[in-house]
This record gives sequence, structure tokens and C-alpha cells, in this order.
Amino acid sequence: MSTKVANHASAGNVEDILELARDAGLLVTLDGQIGRERYQSVAGSLNSFLRFVDALRDTDKH
Repeated sequence: MSTKVANHASAGNVEDILELARDAGLLVTLDGQIGRERYQSVAGSLNSFLRFVDALRDTDKH
């Protein structure tokens, strides 16, 4: 997520997106934290990423 996007997203929204990623089978890791800034990575298979995209699209429809 770009810094510009992250600055406009509330903490709850970011956590919801990360939960969708985990539920889709992606691995979300905390790489580090400096102050309130968290550095996280998301990794996984292409199939997991596609499941995440589908889940994200479904939330946009509601």
C-alpha cells in the first residue's frame, strides 16, 4: 500500500484488508515497527492472491 493510500486509510480498514488477505491464504508478517509506523509484508501463491482479489471485490459490492 502506498504511503498516500495508507495515510487515508483508517487503522481499522487496514486491519480488515489484512484479515481478508490472511483468510485468502496469504501470509502477513510484521517486518518491523518504528514508533507508530508498521512495516508489513504479504506473501503467498498466485491462487491465494486471486482469492484475496475476489474477497476484496465482494466487500466492495456490499
